[in-house]
Amino acid sequence: MNSDVMFYLLAGMILVFSVLTVTSRKILRAAVYLLFVLVSTAAIYFMLEYTFLAAVQLTVYAGGIVVLIIFSVLLTSHISEKAIMADTKQSLLSALAVCAGAILTLITIMKFAFVPSAEPAKTSTVTDVGNALISYDRDGFALPFEVISILLLAALIGAIIVARKEKDVDKNVIIK
Repeated sequence: MNSDVMFYLLAGMILVFSVLTVTSRKILRAAVYLLFVLVSTAAIYFMLEYTFLAAVQLTVYAGGIVVLIIFSVLLTSHISEKAIMADTKQSLLSALAVCAGAILTLITIMKFAFVPSAEPAKTSTVTDVGNALISYDRDGFALPFEVISILLLAALIGAIIVARKEKDVDKNVIIK
């Protein structure tokens, strides 16, 4: 009973702060709201006794990614800078895309037959997870891990280039 209340409280926090993250006009506040979402997700992992996954959630996402986002915001823009709000047409199209994605997800979940396995589930240890992360075998995750790291590096370089171009344009306007 107590864990049910805690789960619904954390789920509500995730929903509220997720909406605040994408609707906030101040970029720094959006990053802090995202931090609350990630910490609440880690709390749910702790409730499920997935301590390793919760620790990874806190260190990698809440600790690393959000700090990177906050530093990026502070280095490339002013703290008081407000995000440009989408017009009505873009908002409606976005809402339509979100509803279509939610409906597709629900249909997919409802059509899937969740049948319990006949064999008992294999328990994984932290060593098994570590070996899977560095393995190149069929069940290894080394290649996807490296591809994602290259994708994140490319996104970071792209963000730096975009931020630099905007500052250069502002300097040219001031000089003229």
